[in-house]
Order: sequence, then structure tokens, then C-alpha cells
Amino acid sequence: MKRHFLLIAMLCIVSMIWGQQLQRVAPATVGMDAGRLANADKIINHAIQQHEIPGAVLAVVRHGKMAYLKAFGNRALEPKVEAMTTGTVFDMASCSKAMSTAVCALILIESGQLRLMDRVDTYIPNFDNWKDNQGETEAIRIVDLMTHSSGLPPYADVEMLKAKYGAPSPDGLIDYISHCRRDFKPTTDFQYSCLNYITLQRIIETISGKSLRDFAKQHIFDVLGMKHTDYNPSPELTKQCAPTEKLPDGTVLRGVVHDPLARVMNGGISGNAGLFSTADDIALFCAAVQNGGIWNGHRILSKLGVQCMRTVPRRVANLGRTPGWDIFTAYATNNGDLLSDATYGHTGFTGTSIVIDPINDVSVIFLTNAVHPSGKSPSAIISLRSYIANAVAASIIQ
Repeated sequence: MKRHFLLIAMLCIVSMIWGQQLQRVAPATVGMDAGRLANADKIINHAIQQHEIPGAVLAVVRHGKMAYLKAFGNRALEPKVEAMTTGTVFDMASCSKAMSTAVCALILIESGQLRLMDRVDTYIPNFDNWKDNQGETEAIRIVDLMTHSSGLPPYADVEMLKAKYGAPSPDGLIDYISHCRRDFKPTTDFQYSCLNYITLQRIIETISGKSLRDFAKQHIFDVLGMKHTDYNPSPELTKQCAPTEKLPDGTVLRGVVHDPLARVMNGGISGNAGLFSTADDIALFCAAVQNGGIWNGHRILSKLGVQCMRTVPRRVANLGRTPGWDIFTAYATNNGDLLSDATYGHTGFTGTSIVIDPINDVSVIFLTNAVHPSGKSPSAIISLRSYIANAVAASIIQ
């Protein structure tokens, strides 16, 4: 009887651990050709040999299973060389916008606390709307923030903000965004802007009464069992992080967000960047959204919420951005050439990329710390992501 209980306990422990990862299968079991998929290995190894990236992790999810997971090269070159592992934690950079901030906003929309057409100044009362030289005004709305059609500038001078408001100063940053120039009338153009998602963060926090970190943890990461996903990762998690930039004082950023606005002004918890995650955790997220917002019995979004997340709103139909993701702007080259027209994705400055094709039920997760140690993102990373997406797409045979 004692052995029986021990066996049950062991099975429960295994189940708990397994529940945090997707089932790993051979590519052929989900209709993919392993030989063709290996072309991605050659592409990544060539990039490492050319010193375009120090290393990488590639994960491919199909039909809710992990069809491919492999580490390449090194995760650290400074201060010492460390081999890349599949469990490496990456600074997700702007992928934070898509897999955290945007989903949090959609959760509030689903609960009836927010609408895409709500005005930003409803939640940030002193927020300036667009005004032309003749005094004509147009309200900036939630959907404009989420689709980068608000007219807000792409970024802000961190040293100027630090001198004016001190640091960290989330309130100072929001004050600046509330009154900075508007480059165009909302919905008339597309301009990728980190300020959009920092503003969205403030709205999420105002409605929920929680920090973006706590809200995302409660409603996304804990729900799906994403145990290695967080803002401002713990010391234990930091040990597994891929470092990014080597600063002038010799310090190498590790477990500290690379993006200056997120790091300096928002203290690491920011709507535009700051999330750290692993290939296994992101695979769980991809499996959930491919399964109508639910995985392993745990739901983060409704089926129609997911559909909204991956659909370009009619209001900005010609601009190519969904509420949180990219379908056909100039930033969407990571989707490659072969996946379906419904494919959506996002990239991060550090080198990260998530591509999700709902028609072919495949997700391509490519993680690299390309900015290590120089702090610069090599131009080659743009084509590299496309080559990898094409290699994965070409491996789908049924």
C-alpha cells in the first residue's frame, strides 16, 4: 500500500512538471519533415560562424506539441563564455508588447472594463489628443495605441527624461507622453512607437489597480504554468538569463532589461519591454492561442478574444497591425514568405521573434541575444528570422 501511494505521488510530481511543458514529439508525428527542418540548423550555425549572433534557441510548435527544440552556440561571451541551453531565459524586448501588454488589455476588454474605441484621456485625464494648426482635434483611442496608429513619436530621449523627472519615474514618463508632439492624425498612418504601449500599460494598471507585472502573472503566466516568465527576474532566474549589452563601465546586463525606457524610467516593468521568458514557456503561450485561448484546461482568452488579437481592425485595415501583433507592415519580415496570409508575429530588438500561423497551426519561436555584447542589433538579424521561418514552413508536408 505504501508503494502504491509513493507511485501515485511520483506520478503527480511528474504530471506537475510535465504540465509546464508541451509534449515533445518527432517532427514526422505532426506532419513535418525532419530533414527539411534541419535546414534551420544550418542557417543558425552559419549566422553564429559569421559572428552575427552568439547563439540561439529555436522552438517549433505544431498541433499543440513541441516538434523541435534546440540550442545553438553560446548564450554568453562576456564576461566569460557560456554554452546556450534550451532553458536559457531571454530578454524578450518588444515581444513583451505582444505576449503580455496586449493580452492584458484584451483580458480587460473581455471582462467589460475596457473597449478598443475608448478614448485614452478617459483613463489619463491630462492626455493631449491630436490637434492641427486650425484647431481641429481628433481623440486618440485604445485601438490606436495597440495598432501603432496613434501618431505618438517612436521613442523618447532617456537622458532628457532622467534630467527632468529623475529616475525611475513612471509618472514622469506618462506626463511626458501625455504632452509630447503628435506626429499625425490618429489612424491616418502607421508609426511603431514604444510610447503607445507604455501608455497602454498605465491604462491597464489604472483599471486593474495592479502593476502590469502582477496582472500579467495572475492572468497569463500563472494560468498557463509559465514558470520562467517574469519582469525583473529573480536572482535564481537571472542565473539562467542570456546577457545583453556590455555597458561602458564594463557591467554586462543580465536579468536587467536592455531597453533604456523600460530600464531607466520604468524600473524594469514596462508596457514596451521588460519581459523575460524561455522557449518552453512561449511554446505554452503559442499553444494556448492556437487552441482558442485555452491550454490544459486553463483559459487566458476566449476564442473571439484570440480572433480579435490576430485581426487587423477595419478602422486601420490598410496599416497591417492587429491589437498587439504584426501581419503585413515592414516589420513583419520575420513571418517569412511561405506561411499563410493569416500569420502574425512580433520581434524584439534583442533578437527575439515569435511567429504564429493559425492556418497551418505552426508557431516558430526564435530566441537570440543578438545585441550581446555590443548593444547593437545587427542588420543581418532581419533576414535571418525570415530564412528560419521559411525553413520551418518548407518542412510542413501534411
